[in-house]
Amino acid sequence: MYTANRKRLQKLTDCTSKASKHFNRYEIECLIKLFYTLLEETAEKQSSIGIDRNAFRNFLHTTFGMTDDMIMDRVFRAFDKDNDGFVNVTEWISGLCIFLRGNLEERTKYCFEVYDLNGDGFISREEMFHMLKNSLLKQPSEEDPDEGIKDLVDITLKKMDHDHDGKLSFADYETSVKEEALLLEAFGPCLPDTKLLKKLFNPKKKVPKGTMRHHS
Repeated sequence: MYTANRKRLQKLTDCTSKASKHFNRYEIECLIKLFYTLLEETAEKQSSIGIDRNAFRNFLHTTFGMTDDMIMDRVFRAFDKDNDGFVNVTEWISGLCIFLRGNLEERTKYCFEVYDLNGDGFISREEMFHMLKNSLLKQPSEEDPDEGIKDLVDITLKKMDHDHDGKLSFADYETSVKEEALLLEAFGPCLPDTKLLKKLFNPKKKVPKGTMRHHS
């Protein structure tokens, strides 16, 4: 069973608190406890490196109601900075800092990374098509749904492709988001719902505002 004894927990909290600008010490301790709870769900019990993809996706689904497999996989990759297939405790805290409390600049970089499916620095027409097809509700229709999605991609490019090269660079995306904040999640929800955040961060018991309760 993976647990953090009090000394280790305090040391981890102290180290992480210095690097975190969005969480206070108490909040970080709660998130570290949650990390060890999720670590118990990790399939590869022989390794205590971090939370694996399945446990992380389960966390996104049960806590934030995410259902898009492609987006959840990309969120995992955005957290897993060293690409070792696990989210370690440092990646967990730094990722949640942006995921839960990031400013617009931080969230813009994060969302672009999620949407850049092949990591080449651009969101291509093909990537837009896959993400929009994946995230839109499938409705029965006589018309070819793919044609409707292609039209939507064309409209999106017309609005966001500022240098008119047929794909979105980070500069294109950032400019578009600054002009219209709703475009931040243009290709699928990859940030937590604000209503769910209120439930998480405003529990009935009086604890410091902005904290996440840990259930053992």
